[in-house]
Amino acid sequence: MIGFRNDSTNRTARSRVRRLAGIGMALPLAAGALVAGGAGTAVAGPGSGPTAVVSMGDSYISGEAGRWKGNSLTNSGSRTGTDRGWVSGSTYDPSKVYGATAGGCDRSDSAEVKSAGAIADVAVNLACSGATSENVFRASNGGVAFKGEAPQADQLAAVAANNNVKVIALSIGGNDLGFADIIKECAYDFVLWNSYCYDDQQSVVDQKMDAVMANVGKSVDEVRTVMRGAGYADSSYRIVLQSYPSPIPRGTENRYTQSDWSRLNSGGCPFWNKDSDWARDSLVPQIADRIRGVAAAKGVQFLDLRDMMQGREVCAKASKQVTTAAPASAKTSEWARWIDSSETQGLVQESMHPNYFGQLAAGRCLALVVAQPASGGFGCKNTAGGDQTGMYLTPSS
Repeated sequence: MIGFRNDSTNRTARSRVRRLAGIGMALPLAAGALVAGGAGTAVAGPGSGPTAVVSMGDSYISGEAGRWKGNSLTNSGSRTGTDRGWVSGSTYDPSKVYGATAGGCDRSDSAEVKSAGAIADVAVNLACSGATSENVFRASNGGVAFKGEAPQADQLAAVAANNNVKVIALSIGGNDLGFADIIKECAYDFVLWNSYCYDDQQSVVDQKMDAVMANVGKSVDEVRTVMRGAGYADSSYRIVLQSYPSPIPRGTENRYTQSDWSRLNSGGCPFWNKDSDWARDSLVPQIADRIRGVAAAKGVQFLDLRDMMQGREVCAKASKQVTTAAPASAKTSEWARWIDSSETQGLVQESMHPNYFGQLAAGRCLALVVAQPASGGFGCKNTAGGDQTGMYLTPSS
C-alpha cells in the first residue's frame, strides 16, 4: 500500500496530506536543447538541415509522470509492471525514463513531442516541469532561468539555427495560475477540513486569469520573435498552443464513494464530488476557452485537450488500477498519475499528470493536428476501450 493508501485514520492522513505542499507543477490542475533524434551538426535554419518539432512550456508537455504505466497498489518490485524505472529487486532508476533531467525538468522518453512519431526528423524537448511563462520568455525581455537552464526562448534560438523547425508545441499557463496549489487546497478540504474548495478557488482563478493569459500571449510573441530573428517567416512553421486535460473525473464517474476514505486510501484521488465536478466542467474548460482565445488572437493553432483523458482519469469508473489480474494496458488502465504524497513510489511532483499511456495519447493528438491545415483549432478525444491509436480530432468551437 502506498502514500495515502496505508492510512486508516484521519489523523494519519492529516500528516500525509501535508506532503502535498511539495507537488509544485510538477502538478496541474510542468540545458541547452535535449534532442530526441540528435541535433543537426551543421548550421541549418529555414529550408535546410533536419526538420524539427519542438516542445516548450511546462510539465504537461515535458513528460512528467511518463515513468508510470497506470497506478498499482503493489509497492514492491516493478509495482505490478507499472514502474518503468524499475531495475531489479528494490532498485529503481528514474533516469531510465527521464534521463539527466530526473527529479528536475522530468523530460520523459514518452513525452508528447517524442510520442508523436515521425512528424519531423528531430524531436527537441525544451519544456520543464514547474515552468511558468517567465521561464519561456527571452532573458532580454524578462525571461528567467529555471532549474539551471536558460529561458526556453533563448534555447529555441540555438535549435532554430541548427535545424529546420517545422512545429513548435507550447503548453504554458498552468503554473502561472497556480494549478498545483488548487489541487493541494482541494485535497486538504477533503482530508482535513470537510469543506469544499471550488468556491474560494474559483475566486482565486478569476483574479489571476487575465494576467495569466496575457503571459501566455507574450510567450507566443517571444517564440515568434526568436524565429523571425533566426530568419523564419511566420508561414514556414506552425505553433500549436494547447490546453490541459483533466486528471480527475466528474463525481458521478468516480468508482469510489466519497462517503468513506476509499478515494484517499485506495484511489489516490482525494476530492469531493462537487470539487471534482467544478474542476472537470468549470476550471479545465475555463482555462481551455481562454487559451483558445489567445491562440485566435495570435494567429496560432489551438489543440484542445480538455477531453483527452475522459474515462481514463485517476479513479474513473471506466478504467482500472493495475493488478496481476488486470495488467498494465492503455486500453484498461488509468492514463494519469495518482497522488502519492509520501513518495513511496517516485516523486510527488509526478502526481496528477498524464502518465506513460496519457503521453502516448497526447503525442497522437499532436501528430493528428499537425496532419491538418495549420489554421483553425481542434479538440482531441479518446475512443472508449481503445489505446492511443483511437485518438481522434473534433473541430474546436
